[in-house]
Amino acid sequence: MVAPSVKTMSTIERILCPTDFSQFSARAYDYALSLARHYRSELCLQYVLDFTLSGFAYLADPIYVRDLFRQVRDKARVQLEDFAKRPTRYGALPERVLCEGAPAKSILDFAEAQGTNLIVIGSHGLNGTDGVAIGPVAETVTRHAPCSVLVVGRPAHDFANRRSAQDPIRISKLLACTDFSTCSMRALEHAIFLAAEYEAELTVIHVLEKMPAPGQWENGIRQLVKRIEEWTCPELRGSSIVRSVVRTGEPYREIVQQATEEQSDAVIMGVPARNALDLAIFGSTTDRVIQFSPCPVLAVRP
Repeated sequence: MVAPSVKTMSTIERILCPTDFSQFSARAYDYALSLARHYRSELCLQYVLDFTLSGFAYLADPIYVRDLFRQVRDKARVQLEDFAKRPTRYGALPERVLCEGAPAKSILDFAEAQGTNLIVIGSHGLNGTDGVAIGPVAETVTRHAPCSVLVVGRPAHDFANRRSAQDPIRISKLLACTDFSTCSMRALEHAIFLAAEYEAELTVIHVLEKMPAPGQWENGIRQLVKRIEEWTCPELRGSSIVRSVVRTGEPYREIVQQATEEQSDAVIMGVPARNALDLAIFGSTTDRVIQFSPCPVLAVRP
C-alpha cells in the first residue's frame, strides 16, 4: 500500500461553521477561521432560526406573529453579521447564511446541498451544558453528517495563538488514531496533512484491547510501528515530530488518556461509511472519545 503524499492529498475546499452565538460556537469559529486560512477554503457561517411554537401561540393574531418573526429574523441577521466580524486570510468575511427550521436537520441539509467538506461545530449550545457530554444538535450532526466533522468543546488547556493576529488557533500537537481499517487510514491521511500545514508534532496511536503473550509483545509492537511508519508520508517520515504509540486497554479510554498526557490540540479518528450499523459502530469508540476528549475531535468520514 502506498503512503499518501502531502502534495497530492485532497484538501478541504468548503467549511461550514454552524453557530448559535454561544461561547462554544465562538471557539468553533476560531478553529474554522484557522482551518480556512491554512487550507485556503471557502468558509460559510450558518445560523438556524427555529420557529417552533406552542399550540397556544397559533391562537395569536397572525399579524402579531408575522411581526414577531420579522423582528427575530432582523435581530438574528445583525447578530450573524457581528459574529462574523473577523476576516478570513484574504480579508473577505465568510459567507453568512440564515436558515429556518430544525437546527440539526437544517445544518445537515445545507451541508449536503453545498458539497461541504468539513463541518466545525461547538459541542454545546445556549441551552446549557450541565451533566451533558455533548449537546443534541452537535451529536446529531456528527452522527449523520455527509462529511467530516470537527467537534469543539471546552478544552483542558489554552489553544489561543498569541503569536499571530491572523491565525486565532495554535495547533502544535496532534493525535491520530488507527486500527488499520480503511476509515482510520483516511483519518491518518488527514492528520498527516494537518501536521504538515501547522508544523505540528504528530503522534499515531494504536490500542490493543488484550495484552499479547510476553514473547510476542516486542515483535508485535515492532510490526505495528512499522505499519504506522509505512503510512507516514515521505515529507514526514523519519522526522522527530512523528512518533508511534501502542497502548493496551479499552480503546476510547487509552486514546483520551494519551491526549490528556500529551496535551494534544486535536484528536483525529475515522468514522465508517454510513450504513444500517453506523449508529451502533459510531456509538462506541468515536462517540466516547468525542464525549471525554480534553481537546477537539475531528471525526473523518470516507
